[in-house]
Amino acid sequence: MPDGVGSRQRKNLSFAQKKCLSKAGKLMLDTRMLRPGARIGVAVSGGMDSWVLLQVLRLHRRKLPFDVQLMLLHVNPGFLPANHAPLVDWAREAGFALHAEVSDMGPKAHSTENRKNSPCFFCSWRRRKHLFQLVKKYKLTHLALGHTADDLVQTFFLNLFYQGRVEGLYASEPFFQGQFDLIRPLLHVEKRLVQKAVREWELPVWSNPCPSAETSKRSEVDEWLQSVWAGNARMRKSVFSALKRWQQSTPVPSLGRSKK
Repeated sequence: MPDGVGSRQRKNLSFAQKKCLSKAGKLMLDTRMLRPGARIGVAVSGGMDSWVLLQVLRLHRRKLPFDVQLMLLHVNPGFLPANHAPLVDWAREAGFALHAEVSDMGPKAHSTENRKNSPCFFCSWRRRKHLFQLVKKYKLTHLALGHTADDLVQTFFLNLFYQGRVEGLYASEPFFQGQFDLIRPLLHVEKRLVQKAVREWELPVWSNPCPSAETSKRSEVDEWLQSVWAGNARMRKSVFSALKRWQQSTPVPSLGRSKK
């Protein structure tokens, strides 16, 4: 499958782009994330994380000694139905298969239909469930999400503060008796590198139109974290390093991931 990545482009990468590739590549190698014949569904939301995830995977697969296939998956939450038009154009030019659809889960999450959960939980739960259905429909072996090291840290404290659980995110975890693996290749890549890389790649990122984007619990935790290590790069690095090492050595729980 052509993807429009030439050898000249791969050689002329910036420092941030190379770091994204090397950190993700090491994690994929260490966890044996991919295997011959893998069919990977790449969840592309349109944000910077998912765009850099796509770039990393399309470049990394050129180094693999075996063949893997990439398919782009986009579920528009329904706030702006035409929001993903740049992705459609990009996928066509790059030669990637794309499943893109418009849902109503975003508006429903903010309506009276959602009485029990936060809009973010309602929308993200339905989006993930639908992505799982697309994995089954297209017989994919992997679902790739763009979570970064910042998401790992935020999720750890979210679970600690609001769920009473000591748990973060996993680089790779099997679902439904191993029918497919959910993978997070960027889990050891810091957001600051992603932000630089996405600008240098000049990717068509679009803003999140969700009215709850800036008021979610995740945003609150991120704001708190920024205040904790404001101006203290050593503290920030220590927290990131500790959680990455801890999470990588923690067994993936099977509860809730093996049954439909």
